[in-house]
Amino acid sequence: MRAIISIATTRYSKLLFSKPNNRHIKTIVPSIIRNIMSESDHQSPAFTSPKMVVKKVLAKSQSEGDGATVRRAIGSRDLRNLDPFLMLDDFSVSPPAGFPDHPHRGFETVTYMLQGGITHQDFAGHKGTIWAGDVQWMTAGRGIVHSEMPAGEGPNTGLQLWINLSRKDKMIEPRYQELLSKDIRRAEKDGVEVRVIAGETMGVSSPVFTRTPALFFDFTLKPKAQLHQSIPETWSSFVYIIEGEGVFGSTHASAHHVLVLGPGDGLSVSNKSSEPLRFVLVGGQPINEPVVQHGPFVMNSQDEINQTIQDYHYGQNGFEMAKSWRSQ
Repeated sequence: MRAIISIATTRYSKLLFSKPNNRHIKTIVPSIIRNIMSESDHQSPAFTSPKMVVKKVLAKSQSEGDGATVRRAIGSRDLRNLDPFLMLDDFSVSPPAGFPDHPHRGFETVTYMLQGGITHQDFAGHKGTIWAGDVQWMTAGRGIVHSEMPAGEGPNTGLQLWINLSRKDKMIEPRYQELLSKDIRRAEKDGVEVRVIAGETMGVSSPVFTRTPALFFDFTLKPKAQLHQSIPETWSSFVYIIEGEGVFGSTHASAHHVLVLGPGDGLSVSNKSSEPLRFVLVGGQPINEPVVQHGPFVMNSQDEINQTIQDYHYGQNGFEMAKSWRSQ
């Protein structure tokens, strides 16, 4: 099959959490691992070279899965990918729509629920529901097949981010990390609130281990609040605005825009409106390897994609349970 370089549109998304009952999948509950040392000072910048917005894209609605709707912020024609990030979907799904059985290989998914819930099942026996504010960080590795369907009448909304894995990690065993909303660490200062999904800021850090080093912060700025957030200088980074409007660097932007950040070691944000501003700030260390993607499979070469398609078709090399499994 023809190689699809960088991100391709795909109906395969949204992995949720449950505890394993099969050794094929390992749940990691690590101690706190500080992948970055970013700091935040809301009165004056804690960095010397501010990042500016180099690309601003409105995430437009499109149909995905079986009747679901997503706003694709990364992975569209306007923004194919941003190494190491392959896709960001802002999704909304209500019964009977959903994301029925589908495979993954070669990357990680981060699912962050904003409203409602989605029930997940996979071919290793996992089943569970993720609710508003919960997070699952799933490493697909060598292969997984699963389904994701709405848990309530809806709308059930959230974000899902795809993060690439390096060549050496693409064929590792699948793993799950999970955080309930009540366990996500938070901080608040001078009208700025943050939920730390990955990384460290404002004196708090997430226990999530990011195999591809990354940060993921959910910020809310009250009216007139300002934020000065450090970001590792060599990392790729972007903002996705969930609600409200604000000024990022020198760029004004509103809900459903993704803002790609340029060179620098930090970002300044201000909320000059009369309503709260909520956005996620995401950054990651570039992998700098070839990306060849065919739908839900992300590898380094076309030969590896061809092998993956064969493995899935014949139920081998990580997909042994795929042929006999169907979600309930």
